[in-house]
Formats: sequence, C-alpha cells, structure tokens
Amino acid sequence: MSAAILDGKALALEIREDLKQHIPALSEKLGRKPGIAVVLVGDDPASAIYVRNKERAAEAIGMMSKVVRLSADTPQEKIIAEVEALNADPQIDAFLVQLPLPAGIDADTVTAAIAPHKDADGLHPNNLGKLLVGVDAPRPCTPSGVMAMLDKSGVELKGAHAVVVGRSAIVGKPQALLLLERHCTVTICHSRTKDLAAEVGRADVVVAAVGKAELVKGSWIKEGAVVIDVGINRVNDKLVGDVEFAAAKERAGAITPVPGGVGPMTIALLLKNAVDAAARSL
Repeated sequence: MSAAILDGKALALEIREDLKQHIPALSEKLGRKPGIAVVLVGDDPASAIYVRNKERAAEAIGMMSKVVRLSADTPQEKIIAEVEALNADPQIDAFLVQLPLPAGIDADTVTAAIAPHKDADGLHPNNLGKLLVGVDAPRPCTPSGVMAMLDKSGVELKGAHAVVVGRSAIVGKPQALLLLERHCTVTICHSRTKDLAAEVGRADVVVAAVGKAELVKGSWIKEGAVVIDVGINRVNDKLVGDVEFAAAKERAGAITPVPGGVGPMTIALLLKNAVDAAARSL
C-alpha cells in the first residue's frame, strides 16, 4: 500500500480562491480593501522570503498588504510602538509580528501587545484562551491548516486516536485543542515521552510538529493512519519533515509531503483570519 499524498498547495489555492470571491462584496461594505500587515524585524533570510510570499498571496486575492520593516537593533519599545500604531490603523484589519525576533526581544510581550481582534496568527494569549474554552476567535494558522488537510483526507475524526508530537504554543498545544474540539482522543508527545514509537503506533492520526528531522520513523506508523508533517528541516541542502516520509508513505493511508504540505496552508489560513477579522469589523 502507498499512501495518498495530501497536496497542500492545491488545497491552499482552493481556500485562497474562495476568499478571493468574497473580497469584492466585503470591500464594498468596508469602503476599502481588507488590509493585512506584517512587522518584520531584522534580516533573517527565511523570514524575508516568508513575508514576501504572504504579501504576494494577500495582493493576489485583492487585499491591501503592508510590511513594516525594522532593523535588527530596533529596541523592544519601538517594536511595540509599531504594533500599537497598527492596532489603531483603520486600514489594517489584522496583522502579525514575524517570528523569530532578534535576540533580546521578548516575543511573548510583543505578541501580547497585538489587539486580540487584529491577531492574524491567532496566537494572542486571549485568543488561545478562547480556543481552550471553545469560544469563537482567531485560530492559530498552522493548526487550522492541519485541520483543513485532515478534513480533505476524509478521515473520520470523531472517536479517532490522534497523537501530536510536539507541545509548542504555536502548533502542538493548539493542535491538540482543535483535535479535541472535533472529538478525537488526543495524546501529546514530547522529548520526555518514554516510548514514542509505541504512542505513534497506536494513532489513527499523527501530527508531527517537533522540529527534528525524520524523528518519527515510518515503521512506527499504524497501517492506514493519516500523517500530517508540520516540520521543515534543512538536511544537506534538502528540506525534510519530522517524519521519515519514504517509509511512512508505505504504511499510511494519507500523508503530507515536505515541502508542499502544511506550509502553503499556513499562509492560506492567515489570509482567512484577516478576511474574517475584516468581516467582524462591520
């Protein structure tokens, strides 16, 4: 058996095209295009590429896009001042501060300065708290993208055993909550999990988001499981995920590739959060 490949590029395009259809009517009601912004601090090459992709994707669906570029030596107070300016900007419906931030900047403090209703990433503490209690709010983009891919896979989530490998506040923890929201039984694994192979081997759904190249071995995957690989790791100038892809796809029912899996979905769900924020402002 060889797994069905879940094409993140194609699904992200579907989501973006759907958003594009709604932009003209939304723009008419707003009296302007919906606006999204990114604060980019420093000159990290990967961040610069990612921000450029976000900018192009936003403009392609008819949104107004703005990038606030600050030097790496910008003091934290200045970064927060730029965040507060975007909070007050009536042209901007949602924005984010691109991570990672330079050394010496407290990312949690900067993120908490974003107005919750303008939180494009869905990572403000208020919005994560609303996720915990099941209240509607901007959801974290990558975990939301994972859920869209699971829905596309056709897997029955109700009652399924899902294993999330990774416990970050950006992916692992919110991913577990979103899966619980859909009635999965969820196990969160991490660096101190005693028998990771056994935990993964029981899973109907595996979400790998730990940031370690091919940590999850293909032989661990239960026959027919759905495997979502969030990891992006560079090994010998090649991008690989957190899952041993070649071996895993021989056992899984469906699996995401790296690249071309979850990555494009993150930007699509970011745009959805911004369009939803614009609609809520009416």
